[in-house]
Amino acid sequence: MTLSLFLILASALFAVGLYGLLSQQSIVMIMMGLELAISGIIVAGAALWYFVVPGGPNARARVVVAPPSMPVEMALGFARTTSTSRPDAVAASRRGV
Repeated sequence: MTLSLFLILASALFAVGLYGLLSQQSIVMIMMGLELAISGIIVAGAALWYFVVPGGPNARARVVVAPPSMPVEMALGFARTTSTSRPDAVAASRRGV
């Protein structure tokens, strides 16, 4: 595997994510596009660190830490969207109704 193959993969992920981000109207599809774009950035960054500084722990640490944090970002985005689109339901759940 070479750096150019990883960068092609990263650019394809980012391009598909950007297309999904800009072309969709559903918040679920927009968040999925954002997720793909972020994955492309992570792959490119990890590949660059791996090939520029072989054996350095930074690339491995980012690859291990970044993907598990992405579902948290997705959950926060859904929570924010739900609370802004249905404020009455959120207020009722806070009151315990």
